Amino acid sequence: MKNIAKRVFNIEIESLQHVAGLLDDEFSKAIKAILNSSGKLIVTGIGKSGIIGKKIAATLSSTGTASFFLHPGEAFHGDLGMVGENDLVLMISYSGETDEVLKIIPFLKWNKNLIISLTGNPNSTIARNSDFHLNTGITREACPLALAPTSSTTAALVMGDALAVALMESRQFQHEDFARFHPGGSLGQKLLTKVKDLMRTDNLPFINKDATFTELLLRMSEGRLGMVMVGDTGYIAGVVTDGDLRRALLRNPDTTTLHIADMMSTNPVIINGEEFVKQAEDLMMERKITTILVGSPKQRSICGVYQFYNK
Repeated sequence: MKNIAKRVFNIEIESLQHVAGLLDDEFSKAIKAILNSSGKLIVTGIGKSGIIGKKIAATLSSTGTASFFLHPGEAFHGDLGMVGENDLVLMISYSGETDEVLKIIPFLKWNKNLIISLTGNPNSTIARNSDFHLNTGITREACPLALAPTSSTTAALVMGDALAVALMESRQFQHEDFARFHPGGSLGQKLLTKVKDLMRTDNLPFINKDATFTELLLRMSEGRLGMVMVGDTGYIAGVVTDGDLRRALLRNPDTTTLHIADMMSTNPVIINGEEFVKQAEDLMMERKITTILVGSPKQRSICGVYQFYNK
């Protein structure tokens, strides 16, 4: 079974590399047309192509390009009224001869909508009736019967991703823009929420640098942060983490001779509370820490603590 899976991966990778080699100026022209349009980018297709089209439309909408999926069958029976005169239409059909998609082309021509086609046949009817054609002709399907769309749908999906990413970069779409379209998810929260809004401020484990080892251990347990801060809210001299504690004990098991000043890290990571959670967590990953102090890095004053997965 593992060998079958590897074969599928290799066939689809081979097809993607082939499609990448087919990219030409039509892609750049399509991007320019979308950027110059004041309308939406409507995606249409049926069957597996329709499923891929829904994902492409969702990706475009969430990355700054107003888009929605239009079922060609429903379009032919009234939903063409959803197509505005300034809209562009992205048609997905591997054969380029899908009847349901072909039926809506006359209306689009009459309505003067620009058509971008995504097919595996540049000589197909849909491709020839398009203003821009994106060739996704694959080497072979991963399906052993060469019947189920596999490599072809992957190629269409990746071409859609390429469109979305090219448009994002052209528009200089940033983290904050992405967050505006995802306010309800955890990613949106990280991109829009500031550290000060989620930091912990109660029962922060401060300790004096002259405290005993027992006091250190008790305060660390009470604080439930895996660390204690040496100093107070006005000025912090350093921190002692549970890792610092373990390393100190390995060096010297005699707790009566252990001193906080010898164990503590004197250059703790401090972030301003006005920073966004995303910046804080990126910094934490970079430094390989799970807790970050919140306050003034310059004055070394602390007003709170932020941890990964803080609710």
